[in-house]
Amino acid sequence: MEINSKILKKLQEWQQKEGSLPQYLELYKHLVHIQAEAKPNIPSGKPLLTKEKISATLKNGIPLLKWDAILIDWPTFQKLFQKAANTIDEHTKPTDKKSKNVSSDTTSLQEMTKVWFEGSSLSPWAGQHGMEEDLLSAAIHCAIKPFLTTQAEAYKKLVDQEQWRRGYCPVCGGKADFAFLDKEKGARWLICSRCDSEWLFQRLECPYCGTKDHTELSYFTDEKEMYRLYICKRCRSYLKTIDLRKTETEILLPLERVMTVDLDRQGQEKGYKGG
Repeated sequence: MEINSKILKKLQEWQQKEGSLPQYLELYKHLVHIQAEAKPNIPSGKPLLTKEKISATLKNGIPLLKWDAILIDWPTFQKLFQKAANTIDEHTKPTDKKSKNVSSDTTSLQEMTKVWFEGSSLSPWAGQHGMEEDLLSAAIHCAIKPFLTTQAEAYKKLVDQEQWRRGYCPVCGGKADFAFLDKEKGARWLICSRCDSEWLFQRLECPYCGTKDHTELSYFTDEKEMYRLYICKRCRSYLKTIDLRKTETEILLPLERVMTVDLDRQGQEKGYKGG
């Protein structure tokens, strides 16, 4: 949770310097603040797996943190979800098109969250509650993230990085939405979009479709070569990446996801989608 405090401090400094934040950063600031407020009610939990079971699970390509093992305080989750949904509404919708109160139905909210975690469509609930599916997904993501990141802290220490090297998170099974090249050797590490775990991955492989064909893989970079946009021509996906060898100040990786929206625009203009 310390990272949230650093992010909020950084955003506050930028706001004081510039006078205001762009709308997308203002929204992000509010969502991070909502998560930080919930910190006292987030259970940490400890992995119950033995070292032998952990090794076997990872060897078989199975993430360590399954849905039934996630410790969620549902009253706290409900408050988080509704605050996130209201905040997203305020920043994305006209005042006369607000979403219904979804969090009052605990059973529905739990089912919905499980469906989201398993990667299935939320369209039935989106239509029922008057929310676009991607905004409903964002509200669920905001609410569950503190629970996932807190528990991931214990789990990710158990991962043998050389043993895993797969295109999805070894902790919760989520997809990567950002990456970095480390300062020591320039090795590529993927970052989970759900629990923020980091894991080692090959430079010459697409984490989304698995192709290793070098003719299908390439990247674009900026003048300072600090940021890279890796693209895969086979599955038409892109992955935003920061080269930490080119940085001089402290980098807050979760914040970099949001600060690099221009890379998203460039990727989409070239006909690619975020993996």
